[in-house]
Parts: sequence; structure tokens; C-alpha cells
Amino acid sequence: MADITLLIVDDHPVVRDGLRGMFAATTGFTVLAEAADGREAVALADRLRPDVVLMDLRMPGGGGVEAITELTRRGLPCKVLVLTTYDTDADTIPAIEAGATGYLLKDAPRDELFTAVRAAAEGRTVLSPAIASRLVSRVRDPRDKSLTARELEVLRLVARGTSNPEIATELFISEATVKTHLTHIYAKLGAKDRAAAVATAYDRHLLP
Repeated sequence: MADITLLIVDDHPVVRDGLRGMFAATTGFTVLAEAADGREAVALADRLRPDVVLMDLRMPGGGGVEAITELTRRGLPCKVLVLTTYDTDADTIPAIEAGATGYLLKDAPRDELFTAVRAAAEGRTVLSPAIASRLVSRVRDPRDKSLTARELEVLRLVARGTSNPEIATELFISEATVKTHLTHIYAKLGAKDRAAAVATAYDRHLLP
């Protein structure tokens, strides 16, 4: 089988060097290039078409979420695996909404990282255990029953009869992310389906 090709994106040279060394010493991977910020990452990904982009989030000169959004907008085939030290909802949710295939923390063991990259290359969702657990908890029992700005955007489009693929295209997110938003919306509104969610939203004056 052909090697999985990688683009490493991180603003710290030491981190990039360490990751490159790890993958170079392991069969099945080829690092095509490195980028120090999101803008450079988009340009290199567009030119080199790696299988997987290992993306840090907070970088001077262009953050990871913005880069993921642009990669998704351009329709590039590469999968993005976020590799960062930040695990808050404020970091996790926007990255997944933007189109990241997976989200891993930098303290992950090397074998877990290799496995995650292989899974991402196959298009499978990869989440660190702590993040996966928190996301599941949010879906099962969302503490904040009010809709977020993005959830309201999704709901407005649903009210217009927009399909999930069309919503994904309009908001530059994946269909899986649209479904996640809908799950949150149903839970918060106590609705079983799209029609019930829209009706409840009108009743509560959430929609114009």
C-alpha cells in the first residue's frame, strides 16, 4: 500500500521537527511539507494534496479553524486531524464545525497518533477520549437550553426547507456537523424531528 502523505502545521519549529522525525522513523508515512501557520497550510495543501493535514489551532499569522474552513470551502480531498494542547469546547466545537475529521491532544501516545492518522486518512472520525466523552455528555444532557448562534442559523435554513447537504454547503461545514447541530437543537427544544423543531421555534419566537 502507498504511504499516507502528511502536511504538518504548527508554529513551533521544535514540534514540527519532532513530528517529522516520528513519522519518518515509521513505515507507512511520508511527510510532504511543514507549515508555520494556517495561510501557509492552505497554500501547501492546495499544491501538494496530502492525505492528512496535522493541524495546530492557535497560530500567529493564521489560525487552524480558519485554515480548516478554507480547506473545506475549496473542497480539497485532504483530511484534517487537529493536534493541539487545547481541549475546551471553545476550541473543539469550531474546529469540528469547520470540517476537521478528528481532534487529538498533543499528549497522546505516539501509537495513538499513528492510529489516528491512519483512521483520518480513511475518513473515519477520531476524537481523543476526553473530548469524545464531553461531546457525548453535551448531546445527552445539554446544560444550556438556549440555542447557539450557529444552531439558529441551521434552524433558519431547516425552516426554509433546506436539506442537510445544502446546509453544509451554505455554512461551509460537513454534513456530519449539520447532523450534530440538529441533534443539539432537538434536545434543547424537546423536538423529535425537523418539523417539530421548527414549530417549537416559531412558538418560542426564535424564528422571525
